[in-house]
Amino acid sequence: MINDIIKDAKIRMGKSIDTLRQTLAKVRTGRAHPSLLEHVTVDYYGSEVPLSQVSNIIVEDARMLSLIPWEKSMVGPIEKAIMKSDLGLNPATSGTNIRIPLPALTEERRRELGKVVHNDGENCKIAIRNIRRDANNHIKDLLKSKDISEDEERRAETQVQAVTDEFVDQVDKIVAVKEKELLEI
Repeated sequence: MINDIIKDAKIRMGKSIDTLRQTLAKVRTGRAHPSLLEHVTVDYYGSEVPLSQVSNIIVEDARMLSLIPWEKSMVGPIEKAIMKSDLGLNPATSGTNIRIPLPALTEERRRELGKVVHNDGENCKIAIRNIRRDANNHIKDLLKSKDISEDEERRAETQVQAVTDEFVDQVDKIVAVKEKELLEI
């Protein structure tokens, strides 16, 4: 029973880490990367689809993304979708090729993004701590129903805390790497 609770906590904490990684992938570090456009959706014959499903996304160099739509008729909708997105990018079209120059980040913007990254890390830590609280509550319920002894409860809570510390350390490392990436010029 206790092993199941700890296993479940590990799985849920791992999902929190995965969510943090996905969130941080959207934070622009000044380098062109296809994941910047991952959350942009395009109207494709009446349904919203991700940009990667209607075009090839190519990194030309450190500050330039290039999109090649699979259909010529999609150039306009793709351009509009990129302009509407919260990325602040201005695509330039030449024929069927859409180029997206990425402006260099200012020092002030880098610091703002650093705060965003730090905040996302804190939110992930809060989620991990909530999972710890749930696991500890399950353990306390087992104690109340006399399924485990007090010694087993203390050992289980210690194990849950060790798992929590391990995942919080992972969050700190992920955030530190992203903040370092942001401050590189």
